[in-house]
Amino acid sequence: MQLPYLTREFPGIGGSIKDRPEDFFVQEMPLYEPSGEGEHVYTEIQKVGLTTFAAIDRIARTHNVHPRDIGYAGLKDARAITRQVISIPRVTEEAVMTTKVDGVEFLWAAKHLNKIRLGHLAGNRFAIKIREVNPTDVIKLKPMIDIVQKRGLPNFFGEQRFGMRGNNHVLGACLIRGRPEELLHQLLGSPSSDLDDGDIFDARRKFDEGNYVHSLDRWPRKCGMERRTLARLMKSKEAGDAVRSIDEKIRRLWVSALQSHLFNQVLIKRIETLDKIIPGDFAYKHENGACFQVTDPATEQPRADAWEISPTGPIVGYRMSLPEGEALAIEQVVMKENGLTPGHFKQEGREQAKGTRRPLRVQPKDVEIAAGVDDFGSHITVAFTLPAGCFATVLLRELMKNEEQTPEAAADTITEDAEPSEAGNQAPA
Repeated sequence: MQLPYLTREFPGIGGSIKDRPEDFFVQEMPLYEPSGEGEHVYTEIQKVGLTTFAAIDRIARTHNVHPRDIGYAGLKDARAITRQVISIPRVTEEAVMTTKVDGVEFLWAAKHLNKIRLGHLAGNRFAIKIREVNPTDVIKLKPMIDIVQKRGLPNFFGEQRFGMRGNNHVLGACLIRGRPEELLHQLLGSPSSDLDDGDIFDARRKFDEGNYVHSLDRWPRKCGMERRTLARLMKSKEAGDAVRSIDEKIRRLWVSALQSHLFNQVLIKRIETLDKIIPGDFAYKHENGACFQVTDPATEQPRADAWEISPTGPIVGYRMSLPEGEALAIEQVVMKENGLTPGHFKQEGREQAKGTRRPLRVQPKDVEIAAGVDDFGSHITVAFTLPAGCFATVLLRELMKNEEQTPEAAADTITEDAEPSEAGNQAPA
């Protein structure tokens, strides 16, 4: 689904990001400092070319602990230089600081009482270089940044949430609806000449033909999850058993992607008024993250104008607070379009999610822009801070506008005239 722009009256500067890992830097801002005592060691790692999960797996093997015992506050991209704090149980600071792990550097270590949990961070600081641009176009960024800081950056979930094939939310819907055969068709079949290389395309085609032996032979070794899932299907001949063999954290990410997709659809319908409190809204307090039911929009709007509160959208789940009135009507339309209800997220024998509320907008802080030239050519650097769970790429796409806006995408918006689980609002930064 193509996302609309808030600043569409201003042309973007184009360009490209993530040409090399050094062009995309992100550092977590911790929610609290380690106390200096306890059975967990907090350590800030810097990684390059690794996902958070891959780094954790390598660290877990080195220290002989289970990956699930290692705590982390958020997920970070692989194609970037990223700094984040993780917790490792039953080790010493000295052991951590002398650890050698490919692609990972340990910057400091200190003890603390508890494991780091998803969402235990205040925000992320980014410094991103936009390549293939005219450095003088840096002056074009200011009016767009002014609008975003005044009205808010649409708090969309970025495309990373939906995976390389863009269908993580579809896999999540299969889990929630209890359709394992359909999930396996999406995961192991459905070849695409645009998305799949030769071996993977053949593996998917053979799966759809029912030739599982040849499909397994064609899946590359790097596709471990696909190979294991297909092998389990061949052994048990039960689609449900094959799906249950998939790592639980992967299944949770798929459900989280479905929640993200539904939130994005609601935000699309409210993009023109994302800074307006409407009847029935649940509002988000930026000071402490609490939500409350709005009874009088006119009374609360000045607080929204002052960035004390913002309207929210659904991270759908069985315990999610529902708005009322106009706000509820918009969310019900989206749920009906997707054939889902909050009750789908609590059914025996299926993946479950409690749900929560997420602000429709966020305010980038400490924004800095600068033009420059280095060994790889000219660039424009954009540095800024975002709250936890927000996507830097959403701000970059607003400034760059590389995507063509289609009439269909524009028609999806409403004008003024007219862990995702509880972790669902956590995402790769």
